[in-house]
Amino acid sequence: MSDLSNTQVMSSTGRVKGIRNLLPFLGPAFIAGVAYIDPGNIATNIASGSQYGYMLLWVVLVSNVMAILIQVLSAKLGIATGKNLPEVARENLPKSVSFGLWIQGELVVMATDLAEFIGAALGLYLLFGIPLLPAALIAAVGSFAILELQRRGFRPLEAVIAAMVFIVVIAFIVQVIFAQPNYSEVLQGFITPQFKGTDSVMMAAGILGATVMPHAIYLHSALTQKRIVGRNEAERKRIFRFEFIDILIAMSIAGIVNASMLIVAAALFHKNGLNVQDLDVAYQQFGEITGTVSALLFGIGLLSSGLASSAVGTMSGDIIMQGFIRRRISLYLRRAITVIPPILFIAIGVNPTAALVISQIILSFGIPFALIPLIVFTSCKRIMGDLANRRFTNILAVGIAMIIISLNVFLLVQTFSSI
Repeated sequence: MSDLSNTQVMSSTGRVKGIRNLLPFLGPAFIAGVAYIDPGNIATNIASGSQYGYMLLWVVLVSNVMAILIQVLSAKLGIATGKNLPEVARENLPKSVSFGLWIQGELVVMATDLAEFIGAALGLYLLFGIPLLPAALIAAVGSFAILELQRRGFRPLEAVIAAMVFIVVIAFIVQVIFAQPNYSEVLQGFITPQFKGTDSVMMAAGILGATVMPHAIYLHSALTQKRIVGRNEAERKRIFRFEFIDILIAMSIAGIVNASMLIVAAALFHKNGLNVQDLDVAYQQFGEITGTVSALLFGIGLLSSGLASSAVGTMSGDIIMQGFIRRRISLYLRRAITVIPPILFIAIGVNPTAALVISQIILSFGIPFALIPLIVFTSCKRIMGDLANRRFTNILAVGIAMIIISLNVFLLVQTFSSI
């Protein structure tokens, strides 16, 4: 047994103390958490802050709390069963249903890749002036390089993705310092739930839809299923407690980043009467209002977010196919296939921010198909054993699911009715 494996076993049985007890469990939530700070989030938060100021900060906070519970359930499923969500669905649902879930899961991954890939290409365009089509090809090469790390084990991949997340965090926290927001208004935005007309409700639904990502639900269960395997119920409970800490840390970071995006847009754009809906316009305005460094930070954050998220989306697609229909293709072939739609979008001249909005609409369709099975399976003692949801957790999870699904239905209806 390797040193890492020895550490993992000792961690689950309690013979390693202090920070070393926690380290083997850190990582899965950071990879899944990349989905919560992707280019779709950046676009939605910038638009929300520029249009409504600090008013919708409470939505960011509530969305993050909801996301924590959802990721906890996903991680718990992997720990309790040793299987990921698609595998559990395949074993407990009719074959035709599993096949249908696979189809919608692949559409979700394609929409995810569209958002992440265009975000990375746009980041290259803004930073270096590279036209979008060549920038997209360069982003493709970068995403292949990140996937290559998987062949070296999960730790190198986690380290690179964590570094990219750190870059995004630094970029937007420094942006907050440059923006000099009104902190009393920031606090009021966090603690005062309010809307201002139907459009603000749509924007809130957009924030929620960009935060709760179906592919992250599938992915997290896979990242925990075989990472550290508990030999009995007591060990599995202990592993889950450590993974809960991992989730709290990662999702808190994601929440801070999302709030920072909105705060910066409110302090710079809304304050100056600018309604910024496009990311390239946001980049230009950052440069004009706070200087070149601010604009560069925004571009670097967007590029890092897009590259990290694209790798995570490809991993999710592999898990979805393997789990639902027991088929698997090379990650490189999958990556090659999924770069085609965004390159076509860019080649025909579709507005990048409009493409991000399209991707978020498709993702909204996928949320119920991941969230409802997750709640059903984690509530079942036959599947989960002693880690099955308690009554209060079930009530909370069902309530969150109803809110998320209702808001996404509202968003979809409003979007299509305005076309």
